[in-house]
This record gives sequence, structure tokens and C-alpha cells, in this order.
Amino acid sequence: MTALMFPGQGSQYVGMGKDWYEGNPRARALFDSADEILGFPLTRICFEGPEDLLRQTQNTQPAIFLHAAVVAAMVPVSEAKAAAGHSLGEYTALVVAGALSFEDGLRLVRLRGELMQKAGESKPGTMAAVIGLAGEDVSDLCRKAADEGIVQPANFNSPGQVVVSGEVGAVRKVIELARAAGAKMAKELVVSGAFHSPLMEGASEGLKEALDTVTLNDARIPVYANVTGEPARRSSEIRELLHRQLTSPVRWEQTIKNMVRDGMKDFTEIGPGKVLQGLVKRTSAEARMSGIDRLTDAKELVHG
Repeated sequence: MTALMFPGQGSQYVGMGKDWYEGNPRARALFDSADEILGFPLTRICFEGPEDLLRQTQNTQPAIFLHAAVVAAMVPVSEAKAAAGHSLGEYTALVVAGALSFEDGLRLVRLRGELMQKAGESKPGTMAAVIGLAGEDVSDLCRKAADEGIVQPANFNSPGQVVVSGEVGAVRKVIELARAAGAKMAKELVVSGAFHSPLMEGASEGLKEALDTVTLNDARIPVYANVTGEPARRSSEIRELLHRQLTSPVRWEQTIKNMVRDGMKDFTEIGPGKVLQGLVKRTSAEARMSGIDRLTDAKELVHG
């Protein structure tokens, strides 16, 4: 069975989606409609940058969502039995699963990006990648560093790859402890806030207000939620999980293991980059991976 995956922040690049815009009239119409819905030229930022502008959270999130949603609308995805998205990618997964409209998804991720950027400015924090330690060991290090401030795992990405998030002093303490514990790498990341930590509480509350006004349907196929790593289909459950997502860890490793447990064998990443394919490869030896980012990828899929 096939599962679809949708990337999150960090997979963006200047030029993303331009080949689809120029080579497919249906894709062009979706890109143009996104600019109308948002009231600013998001497509120009995707296609031309500059990189600093694309990397701003309030632009990055709708840009990645838009690219992935357009690609998903252009390729055969009806045979997929499940979907998942990493952080903001969960919104794209919900659109493809029929739980959320494209228009509402686009507006929500733009708002989500704005709220997260503001939260990062009002409650400054940082994040760090820890490579080579088990997830439970990194959780223990966060507890040990708690005297320095708020810190918790933000992303359980794959076995031995965990990102932590929180107040600057506490995150740097985790880096120090992780190196002492034998981590292969423990490195602070260049980010605009402490995502997936309690420092995002303000953004989470603002997002909840918006989620409460949006129409959510039951999902056509299971969407494996970041917060639990388990499949969700009921609209009430999806709404609650999206609200909790901003302050909770992304349980991606568990998501992939659960999808394999439930019979998924083929994983297709839709959207910019190949980050998720790499994480799946490190999580499951039996999973088969493919990706559709550029227009040529889709032609190879159809004709290959």
C-alpha cells in the first residue's frame, strides 16, 4: 500500500514550483489563485526569492504548502491509503485527504507562520539537532537541563535524530550534555523561534481561534497525526490535534513505524526536497521511497 508524505519547514528553495507554473496550465491556475486568496505575490517569492524573504516563517509555510498542494493536485494520488505531513506538512496531508479545503489550508498556514514568527519574537528561543542518541536519552537530557529554562524534544525525526526546542540557555545546556553523553553531533539551528515547545503557546491559542471557524470534514483516508503518530479521520479529533501540534513534539519516527505496522510499503514524498525520504530510509529498512518535487519527477512517475 502507498502512503503520501508532505514536507515541513526547511525544505523550501528559491525556484520551487516555477517549472510547474510554466509547464502546466492547471498548476498555473492554482498558483495564481493562491496569490488572490492571500492578497500578495507568494508565487513570486517562491520562484524568485530572495532567499531571506522565502526563509521568513510567515512566507516559508504557505510556500511549502502551496508547492506540495499543487503537485498533489497534478499527479495520481487516489490510490494512496494513508497520508502524513511533517509539522506544517500535516495541513497539506489534510487537504489531499479531503478534510480541509485548499483555500482554508492556505489561509491557515499563512496565519500559522505569522503567529509562530510573532511568538518567536515575543518569547525568544532556539532549537538544536542531536544526532546519535536515542530519543528517550535526549528526553532525559532535557529534564536535566530544565534548571536552565524550558526545553523539550521538538522532533523525533528518525532513530538517533532528535531536535530539541526551548529557551536559549536550556537548549545550549542540552547541547553540552549531549556532547558529554557521546552524541555524534549536537548543534544549534538557525531558526526564528522555539517551534513545537511551550514557547509557542501564544501562537497555539491564536491558531485555535482560526481552527474553530474553519470547516473540517472527516478525512477520506487516515492522516497520521504529528502529536500521536497514530491515524486520525474524525474531524473533531483532527481539529484538536492541529491545535496541540504547535506546542507538542512531532513524532515522525513513530508515525513511519506505525504506517509500516499498518501495511504501508511505498512512501511518496510530495513537495520540495527529499528530507522525508531520508528519514523514512533511516527508520524502516523495508519501506520503498519515491518523491515528486519537480515537473520532470511527475513525468518519470507516469512514464517510467
